[in-house]
Amino acid sequence: MAAELLLDTGALVSILDRSQAHHARCRRFFDEWKGVVVSTEAVLTEATHLLAKVPGGVASCVDFFIGGGAVLVPSTSSSLRRVRALLDKYGHLPMDFADGTLVALAEELDTTSVFTTDRTDFSVYRVRGRRSFRILPD
Repeated sequence: MAAELLLDTGALVSILDRSQAHHARCRRFFDEWKGVVVSTEAVLTEATHLLAKVPGGVASCVDFFIGGGAVLVPSTSSSLRRVRALLDKYGHLPMDFADGTLVALAEELDTTSVFTTDRTDFSVYRVRGRRSFRILPD
């Protein structure tokens, strides 16, 4: 699978919840994006937790993936081992599990583009320890 854009929790929540500070910007960016969007089950889990108090939030989050808003990429034993190593490497931040799954997925798919509201952490993370992320929207 050739991924073009990784979808992080903050951007997903901002797309779905109009009360979020980044809603308009994230919605506009997402609506204009023409490439493949991928994410992980950890991002889905984190987003449904954050949207639990928004009326219809959990259902809209699941429906987003069902409707093809993004491809959901499940973890494998190999990717979980990589996440475990990343959690140690970035323990000083600390890196959360969902971010770890996205960095591991970036390495698997050889992509550096991430749609996130978390500029601080993703500016520190590196793909294969060398390549910085292209954080979107700019």
